[in-house]
Amino acid sequence: MNRLQHNLACFNTFGADESWSLKTYEKHDGYKAWRKILAGKMSPQEVIEEVKASGLRGRGGAGFPTGLKWSFMPRNAPGQKYLVCNSDESEPGTCHDREVLRYNPHCLIEGMAIAAYAMGATVAYNYIRGEFIDEPVPRFEAALEEAYKAGLLGKNIQKSGIDVDLHTFVGAGAYICGEETGLLESLEGKQGKPRFKPPFPANFGLYGLPTTVNNTQSLACVPAILRNGAKWFADLGPEGSGGTAQFSVSGHVEKPGNFELPMGIPFKDLLHLCGGVLGGRKLKAVIPGGSSVKILPAEIIMECTMDYDSLQKAGSSFGTGAVIVMDETTCMVRILRRIARFYMAESCGQCTPCREGTGWLYRMLTRITAGQGQEDDLDKLVDVANKIEGHTICALGDAAAWPVQSFLKHYHHEFAYMIRHQGRSIVDKATEAAA
Repeated sequence: MNRLQHNLACFNTFGADESWSLKTYEKHDGYKAWRKILAGKMSPQEVIEEVKASGLRGRGGAGFPTGLKWSFMPRNAPGQKYLVCNSDESEPGTCHDREVLRYNPHCLIEGMAIAAYAMGATVAYNYIRGEFIDEPVPRFEAALEEAYKAGLLGKNIQKSGIDVDLHTFVGAGAYICGEETGLLESLEGKQGKPRFKPPFPANFGLYGLPTTVNNTQSLACVPAILRNGAKWFADLGPEGSGGTAQFSVSGHVEKPGNFELPMGIPFKDLLHLCGGVLGGRKLKAVIPGGSSVKILPAEIIMECTMDYDSLQKAGSSFGTGAVIVMDETTCMVRILRRIARFYMAESCGQCTPCREGTGWLYRMLTRITAGQGQEDDLDKLVDVANKIEGHTICALGDAAAWPVQSFLKHYHHEFAYMIRHQGRSIVDKATEAAA
C-alpha cells in the first residue's frame, strides 16, 4: 500500500523527511494558524464562520457540514465542554486516518486545538483504534509530547488565556465505536453501545456534558483552511463538496494506496491514477465509500465524480472515501457473504433487527454459496434487509442492509444462477469458458 500521494497541502508534510516531527511540521507552516489564534487575531466565531464557508464536510462517513456541527455546541454555557476526535478507523476498505496519525500527527493536533478553541472546549480526547498500537499511537503521543514541550498546549497557552489539553485514548477494536455515541460510551469505560438520540452529544455527550465528535481527517483539514482561507479550500472541490479528500483505493487496481485529491475528481481519472484495473481486466463494480455504502456497476461509476452529490444521485454515497474496485473475475455472491459476516460479527446486539437480522443475512448467503439455496431466498434477503434498515438506534443496521439491497438490485442474476447451479458461480463458468 502506497503512502499518501498527490499532496495538495491539506496534509502538508507527507513525503517530507521525518514528516511526523514538530520541526518538519513548522517548516511547512505548521501551527501558523494556531499561533494566530493565540495572538488574539481570530475569535471563536470567526473560526467557525471560516470553516462553514470552506464547505468542509465530515470525512467519517456522514458528510455533515463541520462548521455547522461546531455551531451546535453551546460554547457560552457554563461548565466543562469536550472535543473528541474519532480515530477509530474501522470501516472495511478505509486506511487513511492511520496515515495522518503516522506521518502528519501535528496537523491533527493543531486541528483539534483550533476546534476546541472555537467551541469553548478546554479538554480534547483522540479516541484511536486499538489495532493502531504498533505505530500510529506512539507517533501521535510523541507529537503530543512535542507540542506540550513547545508550549502549544496546556493551561493559559503562551499567556493567551486559552486552555486546551489533549489526551490519547486507545480503544479495543470495535467497529461500533466508530459511531459517535458508542465511542463516547467506550470512552466512559462502558460497553461501546450507541445511545438513543436525542439528546445529541452537543448537549449531552461525554460524562453528560456538551461534546462534539469529529473525524480525524475532518479536523486535520482545519489548519490548512485557516492558513489559506475558506475560498481556497472551497474552490478545490465542487459546490457542496469543498476541499480535498483522502481516497483509500484497494482491490483490483495496479497501484492501490491513499491519494489526496480534489473532491469531485471523475472516477475514471482516479482509476487512471491507480494504474487502471489490475492485469488490464475489465472493471465490473466499485464500492465507492467503504463496505457499508451501496455498490455501483462499472457503467454507472464511470460516469460519476467523486463527491457527495454525484454519488448520491447515482444511488450510493461518498462514505469514508474508501474505494473498493472489483474486476470481472469477482463473484458478487461471495463478496456479499463476506461483507454480511463482518456486520454480523460487529453488531453490538442492542437492537433486535440488527442483532437477529444480520445473522439471518449471513446464514442465508452461506446456504446459497454452499449450494443449498432456494428460489425464495433472494426475496427473503431483501425482505430482511428492508426490515433492518431504519429500525436501529445507530446506522450499523443500515450499513448491513444497504450492501444486500444494492448487490441484489444490480447483480440479481448472479445470485439466481448460483442457486440454480448448487453453489457454482457464474464467474466460475466464465473463467472455465475462457480457459
